[in-house]
Amino acid sequence: MALEDIPETGMHLEIDAPESTRSEIVPLAGVRELPRLSAAFHLSRGGAGVRVTGQVSARVGQTCVVTLEPIENGLEEQVDLMFSLASTGASQTDTKDGDEPPEPLVDGKLDLGAIATEFLLLGIDPYPRKAGVEFAPVIADDVSAKPFAALEALKKRLGSG
Repeated sequence: MALEDIPETGMHLEIDAPESTRSEIVPLAGVRELPRLSAAFHLSRGGAGVRVTGQVSARVGQTCVVTLEPIENGLEEQVDLMFSLASTGASQTDTKDGDEPPEPLVDGKLDLGAIATEFLLLGIDPYPRKAGVEFAPVIADDVSAKPFAALEALKKRLGSG
């Protein structure tokens, strides 16, 4: 979307990624499937830039890292970004304490699909677990079966001889 296409009063956009787009994102995201990806953005102009606020929502098919069973997780990521023209962008010293400098608008355009994809990728749980499942180490019944029991026996034999 071009900067000049955004009215001075701002605008609200909702996008839903079609199946073909979602299937291209699946290998990039490292998930089993992506049944839903949508975003709602509010764009407001200010000076030579634009502020994008809103939310990215998705359903992500993953595999539980404990049970290896397929699971599906919901994802809601808040978006709050500032963009400015590359030639007039604020420098690091122009920002308030803790604020990040604005992202550059390349050729005066804003790619809302790329923003939605970026926030999706940032929000995916890298170690998804099925609800109520915890990893617990296996405890052996035979306490004498220690991993270094053979070395301990050799040490005792060599030390006594």
